[in-house]
Amino acid sequence: MVKSVLPGRPARGSKSGRPIMALLDLLGRRWTLRIVWELRDEPRRFRELQDVIGASPTMVNGRLGELRAARLVELDAGTGYRLTELGRELLKLFLPLHLWSEKWARALSSPAGAGSASRTGSAPKRR
Repeated sequence: MVKSVLPGRPARGSKSGRPIMALLDLLGRRWTLRIVWELRDEPRRFRELQDVIGASPTMVNGRLGELRAARLVELDAGTGYRLTELGRELLKLFLPLHLWSEKWARALSSPAGAGSASRTGSAPKRR
């Protein structure tokens, strides 16, 4: 039985049941974000998801169950697992993070100190 992480129910680190706490609990679970990300372009069958993620069948099954209970993922008998409309809306919120991560990777690959914090890695001084 999958323990659902849903708004209105206590979540890890919070007993309030606030929607944001439930979402952070769900998304913070191992492999959850990766599953959402791997479903971004097309549906995938269970075995394909398991192979691309590299997690155990038990883990993938558990996370898919949680995502289905949260109505972020659905199973279509013909094509496999896919994001629901809510799941696609959530994915759109990740896209700015994806763009920022690409910028971050480029910044880290450039010479140290080029337009960022000092060479020691410390934060700029506050005024």
